[in-house]
Amino acid sequence: MGCAHGKCCLPRGDGGVRREGGGVPGGRGGSTLGRAAVPGAGLTLEYATLTVDGLYPDSPGRETQDAYLVATRFAGDPDLHLFAVFDGHGACGAACSGFARDALPRLLLLAAEDDAAGGGGSLLATDPAGAFRAAMVGVNEEMHAAPAVDDSMSGTTAVAALVAGGALHVANVGDSRAVAGVWRDGRVAAEELSWDQTPFRADERARVKACGARVMSVEQVEGVRDPDAEGWLADEGDPPRVWARDGLYPGTAFTRSLGDLAAEGVGVIADPEVKTVEITPAHLFFVVASDGVFEFLSSQEVVDMVAMHQDPRDACAAIAAESYKLWLEHENRTDDITIIIVHIRDAQNVLQGVTKRTPAAPGRR
Repeated sequence: MGCAHGKCCLPRGDGGVRREGGGVPGGRGGSTLGRAAVPGAGLTLEYATLTVDGLYPDSPGRETQDAYLVATRFAGDPDLHLFAVFDGHGACGAACSGFARDALPRLLLLAAEDDAAGGGGSLLATDPAGAFRAAMVGVNEEMHAAPAVDDSMSGTTAVAALVAGGALHVANVGDSRAVAGVWRDGRVAAEELSWDQTPFRADERARVKACGARVMSVEQVEGVRDPDAEGWLADEGDPPRVWARDGLYPGTAFTRSLGDLAAEGVGVIADPEVKTVEITPAHLFFVVASDGVFEFLSSQEVVDMVAMHQDPRDACAAIAAESYKLWLEHENRTDDITIIIVHIRDAQNVLQGVTKRTPAAPGRR
């Protein structure tokens, strides 16, 4: 869920696989498949990606505003693998997401090199959360200064997952999401790897209000509902949005983002929240996706769908198709939908397809 303003965008560079025409993927069409070893942890990652263009009847030529990044052997390290999704919004949303996709890995590398030059070792190894914070804030500053990107009323969310040997570090800005599928109590359960940063959260709502923001839905701004009422429901009506005290802007449905220069004055910031988890034998896979997936599907529903498919390409296609269908049941359009699914397999079992979906199969895949 982006800003309340324009949905047109500038063309962007190739952000990975795109499905032209906004059609729902069938089978494995349009998805990619790859593998990457994590020798330090004895693991193999098997991953798939898929982007489905949004359907906008009033703007049939609209470019997708999603972008994604897969960088295996990141920084030349066989134990580092980076997966990220960027969901642009506003008139220049595509330019913003493409800029962030290109800048984030470069600035992560720069942070690591600068730290190593000072004798402190790689920042990605010693302080991955600090590296992510420095890189995302740097992306935001560079975007503001980039003459080819007008981010005054446009920007992008960003969620990035870095596999670092036996650990998984996830940095999030905005309302795209990462979630893991974990074997627990005889079933695959969702483990949240990020937290949506929106005005639904009391802490984020209080933070932007302290910066002078008004938090109201469009209905409240238009006087249809009490402007002082809270208690918004996630699945009913327009969500609470961030507005300037003296104007009808920026109207963002999130409280953190990259870009969105006008929104920074009312507390919309680029600082990510970072979560680190140790990868255990119970961790079967993780998903990194734009909110086009999570608008009508819960994290557990997405995890359940991934668990039904051995091949992550099939899971990508199934989730995209279900998301697309639900959008059209609720609205006359769909959002852009981008999904990365990463299966975590034992290196020696990667070709065996052993699954941990029943008590009879207790080992990792």
